[in-house]
Amino acid sequence: MGIFRVYAGADGESHIEELDLDRHPEYRSFENPTEARIQHFPELRNMDFHPLPERRLIIHVSGEAEIGLSDGTKHIFRPGDIRLMEDVTGRGHTHRDLSHNTAVYILLRD
Repeated sequence: MGIFRVYAGADGESHIEELDLDRHPEYRSFENPTEARIQHFPELRNMDFHPLPERRLIIHVSGEAEIGLSDGTKHIFRPGDIRLMEDVTGRGHTHRDLSHNTAVYILLRD
């Protein structure tokens, strides 16, 4: 289980970092959620590079998903993993479901 942040750097490319909440207390709470939902994906999705329309916090409940970054690296998210998706500009990331999955989506307002 881990907490990760996917973001667009000044270079417009996607990057990932594992968050240590002791060193990043600003990520301990989110005060402006606009929507929360549980989504189950019965079909396997495979998406090319794309930025997201809004920041979102995704908590994986079941299944596995692979996120690809513009530097060519890939990261697999499993149940219990949390990812803060902040790549709303730039090239974005790829997404590939490795199995059917369910996740909690919390959309965030800036």
